[in-house]
Amino acid sequence: MSPKSKVQWLKSKIENRKLKAKVGVVCLFAAFLITACVQTQSKRNEFNISESKSYEASLYRQNCAICHGQEANGKEIDGKLIPSLRYGEAATKSEEEIYQQIKEGKLPMPSFKNQLTEEEIRKMVRFVRRDLQGKE
Repeated sequence: MSPKSKVQWLKSKIENRKLKAKVGVVCLFAAFLITACVQTQSKRNEFNISESKSYEASLYRQNCAICHGQEANGKEIDGKLIPSLRYGEAATKSEEEIYQQIKEGKLPMPSFKNQLTEEEIRKMVRFVRRDLQGKE
């Protein structure tokens, strides 16, 4: 192998290592981002209703926990599944849809317009969206 060929060979080896290092850095960065997103998602649903001293959590415990479960993860009553308020279909509902569901009810869920004030219903909508679903 001529000296010129050896130099070209060494240059290509160096370029190859640089490329591998760049790809490695990009992969590490991507892994970091994915981990951060997963941790953020799991933290959104970590709100602990049973330990919260908020007024909204108190309203939830008094009016909602009997059907939706202590931590709003849903439960089964008489063979019927009561949905989670943290994820699933509930997480796809708009604030207005949640408001109407609480105020007017929708079978099998009863209406709460005679148990909760307008302000309490609005607070519960924010509670579901912000604290239980992690949405702003």
